[in-house]
Amino acid sequence: MTDHGQRYLANCSIMFTELPLLERPAAAKAAGFDAIEFWWPWPEQPVPSDAEVDAFVTAVADSGVQLVGLNFFAGDLAGPDCGVLSIPARSQQFRDNLDVAVGIGERLGVSAFNALYGNRVDDSTPEEQDTLARENLAYAAQAASRIGATVLVEPVSGPKPSPLRTAADAVAVVDAVRADGNTNVGFLLDLFHLANNGDDPAAAITAYADKVAHVQIADWPGRGEPGSGTLDLDGLLQSVADTGYSGWVGLEYKPTTTTTESLGWLPRDRRGSRA
Repeated sequence: MTDHGQRYLANCSIMFTELPLLERPAAAKAAGFDAIEFWWPWPEQPVPSDAEVDAFVTAVADSGVQLVGLNFFAGDLAGPDCGVLSIPARSQQFRDNLDVAVGIGERLGVSAFNALYGNRVDDSTPEEQDTLARENLAYAAQAASRIGATVLVEPVSGPKPSPLRTAADAVAVVDAVRADGNTNVGFLLDLFHLANNGDDPAAAITAYADKVAHVQIADWPGRGEPGSGTLDLDGLLQSVADTGYSGWVGLEYKPTTTTTESLGWLPRDRRGSRA
């Protein structure tokens, strides 16, 4: 793949899964990365114990990598409760999680928090869920602002009943929350999810360049490493670079082999921060 000058980081919730979670930051560093991101490390716990938090923080800090991105608690990502921020029965768990997540972010220098929008549920109307989502995203933005961080909104794919499927869907939410004065909310441009939903990733890059706060990639179909599918990631990343985007590109793919073997497309000297 062409060198477009991007700074790449490894998502250690989907990569390096050959290892226990707390060993993955060091594995990413050994593979040449200076930065990583994680989904919420405790999917069943919005408020883990102090000991669990300390162990996670220590594992990241001791590895020598920068934790750039962290998801807020979102429930079971494969279950009906995915995206608790807009599910009334689970919403309080999202709010309970904010101080914990931002506290971890303060200790580790996290600059972006992904707030996963919730599935549609039968016991609430879409309008009620969307109103709740905007309220909770505002709370999240205010919490993240304490450490100068950004809250991300992304469209997702898969069988779950998520209402955010296209770039336009996600950007409409970003715009609504920003309109209430929360300027530290941005669009997470995930090229795989857009392609998987039949959206046009190239058009999204052009239309919403000024809203993009983070980029994630995987090939399509299959969500494997670049080169395992047919998505023109080379051309799309060139388009991203042409917009002037200088942030991170998160590798959020499922390796088709081992993680180390799957990185053959990215020379080791291009895995660092390039600062």
